[in-house]
Parts: sequence; structure tokens; C-alpha cells
Amino acid sequence: MLRIVTDTAADLPIAWIRDYAVELIPINIHFGEKTYLQGIDLTDQEFYRIANETGRIPKTSQPSPGQFVDFYRRVAQPGDTVISVHVTAKLSGTFDSAVMAARELAGEMNVIPFDSACGSAGQGYLCKEARLLDLAGAPIETILARMEAVRRGMEVILTLNTMEYARMSGRVKAMQAALASLLNVKPIIALHEGVLDVADKVRTRKKALETILDMAAQRLGDQPVNAAVVHALDEEAGQELMEKVAGRLNCNELVLTGLSVAVAANLGPGTVGIVAYPVVEQLER
Repeated sequence: MLRIVTDTAADLPIAWIRDYAVELIPINIHFGEKTYLQGIDLTDQEFYRIANETGRIPKTSQPSPGQFVDFYRRVAQPGDTVISVHVTAKLSGTFDSAVMAARELAGEMNVIPFDSACGSAGQGYLCKEARLLDLAGAPIETILARMEAVRRGMEVILTLNTMEYARMSGRVKAMQAALASLLNVKPIIALHEGVLDVADKVRTRKKALETILDMAAQRLGDQPVNAAVVHALDEEAGQELMEKVAGRLNCNELVLTGLSVAVAANLGPGTVGIVAYPVVEQLER
């Protein structure tokens, strides 16, 4: 039996977790000396409440190899195959922990760690693609090939409302973060080869939302895409952007989802963005 695992840096509608049987291993969230398991003993609402009350920017850390081993044994049976989809290895050690756990479980179950080279809704879509092929009876080689095609075509473009979280987390180049902060602009962050970088800087929130839509349209053109609009505690901006995405991109599927707090902890509340990729049939031509 195929089990699909991802970490809580992934963003996916609640229905997908149920319908596509996706298991989520929690990322560790650290507020001072206290550690929480995201989604287990810390909800999104509690995360923002603690951040507001303490004035602290929390830190995140990957599950340990031991946590992975325990988790795999809890969600899978001996002899099962597990595709384990994780946030980009260039920004987190989560994938490496999964690799170490897979080695320890060799002979007990077949764990296949998969570096998404992205995060957020990109991970969610990778899990969905894998399960749909599994339900259609595809072999594991075909499933992995499609996931690789989706990964190659994935575009992640975000605008941050503040650079403070990104600067302190180190997830965006410090010099560019400092410059953006000094100029009091709205940065546009794009994922390139698994790394977040400042792609542009604009003066206003309105212009930032227009810019990420323009960038997505330029990169994806008029080909059919699967897309998601993600937001961190700014559903109004997310809804507004979703309407514009529907009118601008050729969406085969379009969903709206909150940005995982494991990601928001590094990018900050008010982050809004587009995650999209060409439908696989387009990629394989």
C-alpha cells in the first residue's frame, strides 16, 4: 500500500488531507525555550496570539530522524511504500531527516523521501498528484516521474508585508532584506532552484499584488495551470488576489489556503502569494 507523507510546511485544503489520505508530520515551532508541534499542540490561531502577546518571532526546526522513524511506523505497516514529500532542502533540514529515517527503516518499509524544491501549496499539489496516480493504478516509477515534472514547472511568487520576519529568520538574503527594510518597500519574493530571493521591490501593497500577478502571468502564459493563492492572516487580500488570478491565468484548478505557520514564522503575517504549475500533460509534451 502507498502512504503519502508531507510536513506541515505544506499548505493544502482540509478536504485534500482526507480525500487523498495525506499524513502530516509536524514541524517544531520554538517560542523562547518552549517547543510546540505545529498542528498538534499549537494551532494557527494560538501561534499568532503568542507571537502578538510576546512580540517574539518564533524559530522553526525540522523533525528529527527519530521523530520521522516513529511517525512512519505509526502511519505505515511493514512492507508499505511511503512517498515522503518535504519542504525545499535548501531552506530546511526536514528532507535530510527523512533520508536518515528512510535508511534506518530499510528492509522494514520502502520510504522514498522527495525534495519538493518548494513548500506551501506546492507540496500540497505534489501530494495530490501522487495520490491521483496511485488511485488510477500507476506504478511508483510513473508517480515519481510525474512529481518530478510538476516540481520542474512549479512557480512560487509571494509578497511580504514586512521584511522583519525574513531578515531575522535568515530565509532571505540578509543584505537585500536590510535594503528593503530601509527603503520601506514591499518586497516580491520568488523561489528559484529551491531558494527564496528578492525578485523585485515596490512601494505599495496594491502594486505588490499587481506585480506578483504580472510575474505569474508572464512565467506561465496562457497554458492550463493548477494554482493556489496562499495568505498569512490576510484572507481579504487572498480572496481579492484569487479573483484576479481566476481572470488572468488559465486555471484548471484554483484553491485558496492559509499559509502554514511553519512558513509564516519565517516570512511574517500579511504574506500573500501565488503557487502554480502547468498541468502535467502540458509539461510532458
